[in-house]
Amino acid sequence: MLALIGLAAFLVILDSVQEGDGLSVIDKPVQGWLEGMRSPTLTVVMATVATVFGPVALPIIVLVTVVWWGFAAKHAWRPLLLAGSMIVGVATVQILAPVIGRERPPINMMLIGADHTPSFPSGHVMGATDFLLITTYLVFSRRRNPVTTVIALIVAAALAIATAASRVYLGYHWPTDIFASISLSLVVVGGVIAVDTWRTVRVEPAGRLR
Repeated sequence: MLALIGLAAFLVILDSVQEGDGLSVIDKPVQGWLEGMRSPTLTVVMATVATVFGPVALPIIVLVTVVWWGFAAKHAWRPLLLAGSMIVGVATVQILAPVIGRERPPINMMLIGADHTPSFPSGHVMGATDFLLITTYLVFSRRRNPVTTVIALIVAAALAIATAASRVYLGYHWPTDIFASISLSLVVVGGVIAVDTWRTVRVEPAGRLR
């Protein structure tokens, strides 16, 4: 269900972007509003968030997490599922962005260097959202304390939203690029939940869930 909702949302957003109507009408007003909020301190914060979840740092974070998790847990299923889902997310953006070919906001709006690659969807946002939500699900789905699970989901969602806001604030994406990435992440997360649930029911007997 989660994957279907994400896919439907992505298709609606894509149509609005291609037709220049619907949700895409918010792009320039929201971009202008965030541009008006710029300050040296906030720019440093947003640039730091974007760097941590960027194409250099995030793969290193994922690799360290997968390797450490595999050794610490002494099993490979969940670490490999995280790694595989991250690869799927990256591949999805790399395939869709050039095909859709949407231009980014003007270069003079970009605060930390020019970027001429396609804008839709955002690889930064999809990578961050995939990593945060999938890791949270895989770590907390087998725990029985609902309070810690809710707290973890809130923290993961907050970090994903911060990454999304940073990309628009810094001038590299339109808001609809961000919404599209989050929608695609829901597809990936939904797929992970389905695969993990199927494997758990099929392979692991009750009382041995890890």
